[in-house]
Amino acid sequence: MIASLSDGICKKKGKFLLDNIILIGMPGCGKSTIGIVLAKVLGFHFLDTDLLIQAQEGRLLHEILEQDGVEAFNEIENRVNASIQSNRTVIATGGSVIYGKEAMEHLKSIGKVVYLRVPLDELEIRLGDFAQRGVSMKDGQTLEGLFEERKPYYEQHAHLTVDVGGLDIREAVGLICEKYEDDI
Repeated sequence: MIASLSDGICKKKGKFLLDNIILIGMPGCGKSTIGIVLAKVLGFHFLDTDLLIQAQEGRLLHEILEQDGVEAFNEIENRVNASIQSNRTVIATGGSVIYGKEAMEHLKSIGKVVYLRVPLDELEIRLGDFAQRGVSMKDGQTLEGLFEERKPYYEQHAHLTVDVGGLDIREAVGLICEKYEDDI
């Protein structure tokens, strides 16, 4: 299916789209995994903002959270995402990017923000023990509490919402391209 995607999906009026595509959503929804394949299909660059944060800070995400706390982590994430300069790039953001006002304003100005929506029960299976992932959450907060807290932010900031629960990577990429093309 990927071969056929590159031949026809994500084209509008005979030319490929030139915007950045910014992927937002809960940890475990597939932003990085889907993003890499989407970038290959489109011939775009790929940027994982979690890796960018780690490179700029010289620490893993969970180390930043443990050493500096959630608020400081969110400030770092906001600063890093608000400074991204790219073109023709699929950008996979961290799940908490939606808390950064400047970051979200900037990202929305440089491309289409796509919310990858996955049901909570599927996220629970995908994530298992997510302590080492570096998830920005309050002490004692559950995955369900985090999901309910973030859902309205994802919906508010998204240009497009794509339900990717239960889909494999190729199906998710095809659906994103289809919805993206319909939106322009």
